[in-house]
Amino acid sequence: MAQKKGLNIKATVVDKQGKPVSGASVYAPNGDKTSSNANGQFEIKLLDDDSITIEKKGYESKIVNVLDLSGNITLIKSPFLASREDEIKMGVSNRNRRDMVGSASTINTRDRSTYDNTQFVRNYISGLMLGVRGSENIRGIGNAIFVIDGVIGRDPNILNMEEVEQITVLKDANAVALYGSQARNGVIVINTKRGKVNRKEVNVNVRSSFSTPIALPNYLSSAQYMELFNEATINDTAAGVTPILPFSSEMISNTRNGVNPIKYPNVDYYSNQFVEPFITSTNVITEFSGGNEKNQYYVNVGWNRSGSWVDINEDINAGTDRFNIRGNIDFKINDWITSSLDGIAIIRTTRASRANLLSAATTIRPNAYAPFIPANLINTSDPVLAGQLQSARQFNGMLLGTTQEFGTNAPVALAIAGGYRNTVERATQFNNSINFNLDKIAKGLSAKTYLSFDFYDSYNLTINNQFKAYQPDWTGNSITSLGVFGEDIKDLSENVSTNGFTSRFGFYGLVNYQKTIGENHSLNTTLLAFYNSENRNNVIQRDIDSHLGFQVSYDYKKKLYVDFSGAYANSIKLAEGNRGGLSPTVGLAYVLSEEPFLKDNDFVNYLKIKASGGIIKSDIGINGYYLYDENYTNGNNFTWADGQRNNRRQNITQGANPNLGFEERIDLNVGFETYLMNSLWIEANYFRSELDKQITFLVDQYPSFYNAFRPYDNFNKNLYTGFELGLNYNKTYGDVSVSLGANVLYSQTERVRRSEVFTEDYLQTQGREISTIFGLVDQGFYQEADFDVDATGNYTLKAGAPVPNFGKVQPGDLKYKDQNGDNIIDNDDRIAIGQSSSPWSYGVNLNIKYKSFNLFVLGTGQTGAFGNKLNSSFNNYYAVNGNVKYSEVVKGRWTPATANTATFPRLSTNANQNNFRASTFWIYDNSFFNINRAQLTYEFDDVFIKKLGVEDFSMNISGTNLFEISKNRDVRQLRIGSNPLSRAFTLGLRVSF
Repeated sequence: MAQKKGLNIKATVVDKQGKPVSGASVYAPNGDKTSSNANGQFEIKLLDDDSITIEKKGYESKIVNVLDLSGNITLIKSPFLASREDEIKMGVSNRNRRDMVGSASTINTRDRSTYDNTQFVRNYISGLMLGVRGSENIRGIGNAIFVIDGVIGRDPNILNMEEVEQITVLKDANAVALYGSQARNGVIVINTKRGKVNRKEVNVNVRSSFSTPIALPNYLSSAQYMELFNEATINDTAAGVTPILPFSSEMISNTRNGVNPIKYPNVDYYSNQFVEPFITSTNVITEFSGGNEKNQYYVNVGWNRSGSWVDINEDINAGTDRFNIRGNIDFKINDWITSSLDGIAIIRTTRASRANLLSAATTIRPNAYAPFIPANLINTSDPVLAGQLQSARQFNGMLLGTTQEFGTNAPVALAIAGGYRNTVERATQFNNSINFNLDKIAKGLSAKTYLSFDFYDSYNLTINNQFKAYQPDWTGNSITSLGVFGEDIKDLSENVSTNGFTSRFGFYGLVNYQKTIGENHSLNTTLLAFYNSENRNNVIQRDIDSHLGFQVSYDYKKKLYVDFSGAYANSIKLAEGNRGGLSPTVGLAYVLSEEPFLKDNDFVNYLKIKASGGIIKSDIGINGYYLYDENYTNGNNFTWADGQRNNRRQNITQGANPNLGFEERIDLNVGFETYLMNSLWIEANYFRSELDKQITFLVDQYPSFYNAFRPYDNFNKNLYTGFELGLNYNKTYGDVSVSLGANVLYSQTERVRRSEVFTEDYLQTQGREISTIFGLVDQGFYQEADFDVDATGNYTLKAGAPVPNFGKVQPGDLKYKDQNGDNIIDNDDRIAIGQSSSPWSYGVNLNIKYKSFNLFVLGTGQTGAFGNKLNSSFNNYYAVNGNVKYSEVVKGRWTPATANTATFPRLSTNANQNNFRASTFWIYDNSFFNINRAQLTYEFDDVFIKKLGVEDFSMNISGTNLFEISKNRDVRQLRIGSNPLSRAFTLGLRVSF
């Protein structure tokens, strides 16, 4: 019963049957908290006008005023998957997990953040969320749209995981229908934390880490390069002609022996001289939350500092700093209106030199020049040279080196003396919601308005210093003259240039009506109006998305569910009169475990079967505006016969099709979810999705001379079929608690319909997997036996051998299979040689807790896909074609001596059109299994925590990218021209007050 002001309050928590409820958490506004004992009793200190919040998993939470604390406090048990912890916040509406008919996967972060302390939202999604390939591709259909705090289209990269309360993936048409056109590929909903009534919390998370490169490019040394380039020159020299070698044996020998590394340079741009052996990172995040029945608040303030892999200029302090602040406020205006205000500000600055040394390192040959010239090698007996040296700006006793080719664009010189570039990225967001309880008009009637403003911009602040760089001329081992490039002039003001901006305005309003009819029937209806406008710099046409959404849900005894959801979309990308499209969906679910034959079953605790289908009309695949109209461009000038007047020709690039319409996703989902033996959760879905009426030009409907007049049509069709299976097992054995999770996604795709004309049937893409790779089939290397050699030593393919149409070949070039038997090797001999998308993807996670220790491990994998070494992201590392820098792969080049063991074509100084084409020679198995991260956590006991005066205290050590199993790990882990893939180790501390 209630006592006097400021005294302790004692009460007992019981269930509906009057039995004591132990372990119920009790929270007071002043930050005090306690829990009920085995008899349901608790004691806590309160003021006269205070209230307490009582929570227990599996029960409905309750707020009780101090004046009402008399006798027992009764908690009502929630149906399975219908408690407060099971509420799914879907952006524009909230549902209990039990009531969901569509396919959705949800993860709450509060209970996981202690033992899985990653700070990147995408990393959190990958491997943990059922039905997601990577971090945003749902079921292989495409990248989902993110909805953050009810705003469609926000970027999750601006969040840290400490801000996030819940992540939900909406997968099938019925689940995403309310989001309209933008939801074609699925929706990932992220909700940030908010203050709780009587839950005062202060949390601090400090992390310090260091990262090391997993793999760095391995380019040949100068001596190796020069020897092999000489070999390439010989290969390109006509028979009977003495080759003129670019590098002498003396130069190669001196370089190999390090006789004079300035005169005979051998520069490794990926050595520790230029690329840091490791970088450090520090991350500090603080959270403040609390409130009472009238007002609640949540504040997140964070700072992160990361070093740079290239930091050769000590004056720049290269690296990245990120600051963020978020404030989420909820407040009660009166008895029927509540509101919220959210404000977010983020600023990220990246400071670096003006030179991109990692990119330049992929092309600068190791023997090109010495980046630094020691001043003591300069012959100062020449007064002119002595004067140059005296006036020269030195860096640790060195002059900056260059060549005629690079001038003042020599990357190392530019990095050290050229000033800096400070890239600033800013993001500000504002949300306001107003909620109306309209019970006075009709019981169960409510309304909501939601307004959002987002602004993102990026700009550069640069100091563009001019500087002198020098090219030495040598007499013996002494520098006797210097070629000078540039002037030493410091930039006295920062220069500002924009990288662009994006502004977004969003609004939605909804009306919701809930009605319980009798005891067994419930109705929940929602009507939504949505509008979003996005403007970007240098883009005239704003992106505008608008739709009306509706949802009608019915349930019988909380076991039979029927859901009708849909949207009426509007698109300004289509012609007037054809801009509206209806997206209807329906879903059914049945909780079988509520039937007498399963109810109270010890093995099957819960079982729900469900099915849904529908059509989503969308314009996100329509890449442009006015595609329904004729398009004209300015052509060449022409004159009349009299030659006196000039006129400009008008060219047409496409015809008109005013009937151009929406693309359609036609969807079917059948699945079940079950909980067995109070420990094993299983969820499985079969899905079939068609993406129909995709926009394309029809190739086979018009003669070739009509190409310029062809209109766009709704024609292409893709099919996605597959299944997803998720399991989660939780069990406690004495002091040991085990949680094991696994999820598998299989997605098979097909190009069902295409408009195409090919000379050979096997070149048709229709009927094939969407990401099919077409290429030639290699049959090894041409050998000397494949050629006739004339008297002068020239090679000619033997009679009857297929002749490549990609240029003349010789021994050591790739040989391809003649697929159509026309005795010519050309693009008509390409066939399907693999696919770039993985049909199988999976994730496994293990969490073991023993007393105060907790071990968490996450692994992910994919199988069935192929990569291509000719991909431009490899920057010619594998495609060493012509006059480019040589990587380690050329060690396996073909020569007459290595004809039977070669792994790379012969070398050439010319661009070879035959060897470097998409073929089976260049593709590789891209399957892998990776230990993404692991974390060991120690939580200090209550006795130690109380001595420190804190609520919770834990420390952890974690690692990311720890280990990978893959056939081609060396290829997969290599990053060329950018920051290396790294392995990080982190020490973290978490404290709650």
